Amino acid sequence: MNNLIVIAALLAVMTLAYQLGMAKSGKQASRLAREKNHQAMHSRPHHHGALVAFWATVPAFAIFLLWSWFAPWMVNQMVIAQLPDHLAQLSGNELNAVLRRISNIANDFVSGGVLADWEIAAAQYYREMQEIAYAIMLALVSAAVALGLFLSYRKVNPALRARNAMEKVIKAVLIISSTIAILTTIGIVLSMVGETLRFFTYVSPTDFFFGTTWNPRFSTVGTGQQGEFGLLPLLSGTLLVASVALLVAIPLGLLSAIYLAEYAPKRLRNVAKPIIEILAGIPTIVYGFFALVTVGPFLAGLGDSVGLDIRATSALTAGVVMGIMIIPFISSLSDDILTQVPKSLRDGSLGLGATKSETIRKVVLPAALPGISGAVLLAASRAVGETMIVVLAAGNSPNLTANPFEAVSTMTVTIVNQLTGDNDFSSPQSLVAFALGLTLFVITLILNIVALLIVRKFREQYD
Repeated sequence: MNNLIVIAALLAVMTLAYQLGMAKSGKQASRLAREKNHQAMHSRPHHHGALVAFWATVPAFAIFLLWSWFAPWMVNQMVIAQLPDHLAQLSGNELNAVLRRISNIANDFVSGGVLADWEIAAAQYYREMQEIAYAIMLALVSAAVALGLFLSYRKVNPALRARNAMEKVIKAVLIISSTIAILTTIGIVLSMVGETLRFFTYVSPTDFFFGTTWNPRFSTVGTGQQGEFGLLPLLSGTLLVASVALLVAIPLGLLSAIYLAEYAPKRLRNVAKPIIEILAGIPTIVYGFFALVTVGPFLAGLGDSVGLDIRATSALTAGVVMGIMIIPFISSLSDDILTQVPKSLRDGSLGLGATKSETIRKVVLPAALPGISGAVLLAASRAVGETMIVVLAAGNSPNLTANPFEAVSTMTVTIVNQLTGDNDFSSPQSLVAFALGLTLFVITLILNIVALLIVRKFREQYD
């Protein structure tokens, strides 16, 4: 809670500093105007205000973060120095358990029981060190705020290039954000690669990528049996569910996009498009529950009425509901692409005597086809990576089949199954989840790359 108070105080100081910077620069601009001075303010008042707010709070916030990271370690080291010799010599988890015990006592999280004298003394010392560390942090943060506010406010003058300085700050923030995103992606990939290589020490890559049986049973002690980890049943189930989803989403999404972009009145478009996009904001667990209790029984009853054996939990059920979920991806993106086609192309086609439907089929759609193809492939990536709908509606049965009426399992469902329960994370039964995750990552990456290549290769440039 104390940290939240510090953050709230820094936000308040930022607001105050921004107002002070704006007020001072505004007064200077007014004075120059009254004096009819040829010198003008280089930057606008909000640039000066932002620069004063930056120097008043950002260095202080950096000190706060650094102190929050290092202060617990310093306090623990001082507490360890006060522990009895037989406890101070501990290491690893045992020493961490002792420190957690002391921290709980100091924060009154331990009630009842008899406490040893050394525990009481250590908890009291821990509390005192925490209070001292917090006081030092407050002093440093306050000094940084005061110094930054004083120096930046003092430097506000007509010649100060506040706009250039803030543009550099914004550019640095954008670079840092992009770097963090890239490093995070690289870290995720490297972590999966490392665990996948460990998995391939147990199971041959050939057996994994070309195996037709998925049965990751636990190995029997002394036999060396590791089960069967064939990827093909999971890959076929993933592609089958995604194919059904795209067969549902592409016609509905594309037709709705054409109607909204070409036929719908503006008032109807402004209402209908947000309603369609709401589908993308519904949690996938809700879609899964909808598939389990409504769509699955409906499809099973429909199959019985026409003589087809359709399971309530099948690739068809999961695919239909997933297709409904990804309609906004195709509809919204395709609508944006269609509306970007220049009006001059439509007018030229209509001027040559073509009807509106002919203009859409022969002019608008071909011009927007690269973007629409990219939208479809992005939606396919979303379908391939979906989990909760398939967990509840696909049946969780790893069969190598092309029949959408049967129960299947996908790679995402299997990842969930293999990483839940009491499996040993060093066993092939758990490590296979990382191999599946890396394979899924490569598949979605290929789909995204293909989408970008299609857009770049066939994109037309218009005047």
